[in-house]
Amino acid sequence: MKWRNQLLALFCLLVFAAFGVVYFQQWVLQKPFGIVLFIGEGLAPGRLAVTRVYAGGADSRLAMDTLEHLALLRNYSNNFATPDSAAAATAIATGVKVNNHAIGINGEGKPLTNILELARERGRATGLITNTNLTDATAAAFYARTPDENHREEIAQALGENSKIDIVLGGGGADFLPKTKGGSRSDQRDLILEMQRNGCELVRTKAELEAVPRWRRPKLLGIFSNAEMSFSDQVEARGEQPSLADMVRRAIELLQFNPGGYVLVVDNGLMRKAAQENNGERALAETIELDRAVATAQRYVGDKSTVIVAGDTAIGGMNLNGFPFRKDTGVALLGLNSAGDPWLTWATGPNGKRSYGAAKLANESVPSASPNLPTQPTQGETQEPAAFFTASGENTVDDMIALGSGRGTEALQGSIDSTKLFEILKNDL
Repeated sequence: MKWRNQLLALFCLLVFAAFGVVYFQQWVLQKPFGIVLFIGEGLAPGRLAVTRVYAGGADSRLAMDTLEHLALLRNYSNNFATPDSAAAATAIATGVKVNNHAIGINGEGKPLTNILELARERGRATGLITNTNLTDATAAAFYARTPDENHREEIAQALGENSKIDIVLGGGGADFLPKTKGGSRSDQRDLILEMQRNGCELVRTKAELEAVPRWRRPKLLGIFSNAEMSFSDQVEARGEQPSLADMVRRAIELLQFNPGGYVLVVDNGLMRKAAQENNGERALAETIELDRAVATAQRYVGDKSTVIVAGDTAIGGMNLNGFPFRKDTGVALLGLNSAGDPWLTWATGPNGKRSYGAAKLANESVPSASPNLPTQPTQGETQEPAAFFTASGENTVDDMIALGSGRGTEALQGSIDSTKLFEILKNDL
């Protein structure tokens, strides 16, 4: 009789322990309903301070400053100390370091599972937003697999044929259209039409995006430009296009009706493009666009959600130099200071002088080697000069920054590997 009582007591203890574990997981450690990952291309730690000054003065605060947790990301690829966009984004999307130029495959060419695929397996709705081409490396890391990021037709085909992402918004329509319809595809396939036939609703303008009813969960494809979307200062072109914040708001409104929650990935690729062009004003304006989109997400996701903002790879080496006044903002930081020196400078890019290394050789002895390279800076040398000429701003060896709030983001502290972001997101699913 005694051993029976002991067994009964043990059974009751195990049942109670199991109930406690379930209670702890379901009520104490409840998974976030919404998960939003922002990738700011070129968002190195130094960019934050310069953006604050440009946006509102040295003592202003960004929406990103309100995120509770922060870490430096150790950022390198499988084969280089400096990752390119493909390797940097794949590390975040899959948690695996890959070779430069590779998207979604490891060093042996084996496919990797990305966070949006895992989210779908867990019953979550998914969304992907970019303000550049949907086939650019950063966005493609969340749905495609290829050894070369330049295989744009193949990447577009992966989105058109195999992707199960619920909401896809961005530019780069030419990669989905045949040449006979103003696109760039040599196989003459109209992937947009094929996606429509498979149940995707197509929107082309801001007005059409706003008109999508928020009470239903659509399979939505937004293509707002044949190439990259317009910069925020290109007012006329932007009139028909949604801003990054517009796309984030609409995506959250539509995804939140899935009872299993959602994961949304948002890429600001125009930050990279501006940095590559040595255009400091646009680089800072697009960083502010990212910050507005983060603020929008914070308003719409609700309290039981996770928001993470991360950089991918540093570009161009921009610095704000000298001694601007504490309240100086905007155009006051462009051009030259009172001493005649430039406020903003770059390390590399098209604003540099062609006076060294391979660039000098190409200029003096092998002009046919690079016929498409500019022979003069694209902007006045005295405005935002670069120390050395390169066709576009070069990626640099820098730690990146990650900020976050919500469940799981307490792991963002100190110095962590960029692949840790994938682990944080995976644990939140």
